Amino acid sequence: MTVPAWALSLSYWLHMLATVVWIGGLATVSLITLPLIARLEDPGDRLRLLHSTQKKLDPLGWLSLAVLVGSGLVQMSASARYEGLLAFGNAWAQAILLKHIVFIGMVGVSAYLTWAALPELSRAVLRTSRGRGEPGEIERLYRKHKLILWGNLVLGVIVLVFTALARVNA
Repeated sequence: MTVPAWALSLSYWLHMLATVVWIGGLATVSLITLPLIARLEDPGDRLRLLHSTQKKLDPLGWLSLAVLVGSGLVQMSASARYEGLLAFGNAWAQAILLKHIVFIGMVGVSAYLTWAALPELSRAVLRTSRGRGEPGEIERLYRKHKLILWGNLVLGVIVLVFTALARVNA
């Protein structure tokens, strides 16, 4: 498929922008917000700061995901190294396959964080505020949330490694 130069340029720009927003958001939460949250004594304050941060970043992250998929499809179809669906006969295609596997993992982890982990933590804080929470539950869930966020950031870095390998083999 022949993609006009302007469309390919726009696709690369959008892909890089979406990557910066998504992985930058993960890095911001992991490297800046979580240490700030750790300084707070009150579990409710911790949750409010985490929740408000994720409430702002989640829509940007999901928009970035859509942009990454769309712009990635344009780039892949324009690449001379692309030999077709499920054709992995060159180093570029293998790197792209591994990148997409890790990317799908990131999507799954992000979905879990958005629709399972954060609501679970919110429910635990609510139960505790009503005197029905289990001792240590909030802290356990917060540590779990933090570990998953860090894991997703590591996956993002791995995606960048596979992107670099694909570029070297382009």
